[in-house]
Amino acid sequence: MPERRFTRSGPFTLAAKAFGAIPPPALVLLGVVSVQIGAAVAKQLFTIAGATGTVTLRLVLAAAFLLLVWRPSLRLDRRTYAVVIGYGVVLGTMNLTFYQALKHIPLGAAVTIEFLGPLAVAVVGSRRWLDGLWALLAAAGVLLLTRVDGGLALPGVLFALGAAVCWAGYILLTAALGSRTSDGKGLALAMAFGAVVVLPFGVAEAGTALLDPVVLIAGAAVALLSSVVPYSLELEALRKIPPRVFGILMSLEPAVAALAGLVLLHEALHPAQWVAVFCVVLASVGATRTARPDA
Repeated sequence: MPERRFTRSGPFTLAAKAFGAIPPPALVLLGVVSVQIGAAVAKQLFTIAGATGTVTLRLVLAAAFLLLVWRPSLRLDRRTYAVVIGYGVVLGTMNLTFYQALKHIPLGAAVTIEFLGPLAVAVVGSRRWLDGLWALLAAAGVLLLTRVDGGLALPGVLFALGAAVCWAGYILLTAALGSRTSDGKGLALAMAFGAVVVLPFGVAEAGTALLDPVVLIAGAAVALLSSVVPYSLELEALRKIPPRVFGILMSLEPAVAALAGLVLLHEALHPAQWVAVFCVVLASVGATRTARPDA
């Protein structure tokens, strides 16, 4: 890959170079921890700003921060604009559906179901029977998760599945965005488009609650933890590794989400649901260990 030139000076250049020195797997894992802590914090805002209002704060504030930092140019070719807009639409939709899922089901359960998206990216197109077994193990885990302890609320499951579809698209579009833009400029523009997608829904639900100082401060924390930090880390990682490898490196996502829900939200899963989460994690770890070297 050709060397990228960082045009900004000062701490932003140093941060970009620091990101470049971190191995891609470590970038992905740091993003996993950050986004799940952010999701736990966001869920505590639902009683004040609602799920849609919270995701609106997250994307609008994240977009404002990234635009201020990177100051991207609007002079892009048509194909790059198509990628940026597509990324923004998928990003906004993914967050809307995921936060709606959090209204109905625990964080660990929502992320485990949503994780079918990146796992599908990891195994799709493979003709090896072993990859098919990993996919079946993950599907069995999700089925078990939705059946035990009285089952999960159907709306939450459906919203989480919608988020899974969007997450798969997000992974593929992030790779395209990373190849067509430099630094965080493309991410900043795409985040702005995502904010535009969710803004009308958030204003309709939360109204003036979005302007409450406490809500704004909490929303800023959510924006940093759930959007700015993880998306920047993932974008840098996907400049160096293909989407399939990225998908299977996310294997700890459901377990981290379940732990974050337990510690920060006191959402205790049934023992059988922990087994279900383990099945999904095991499927992804297995896919990672048996991935072809050139994947």
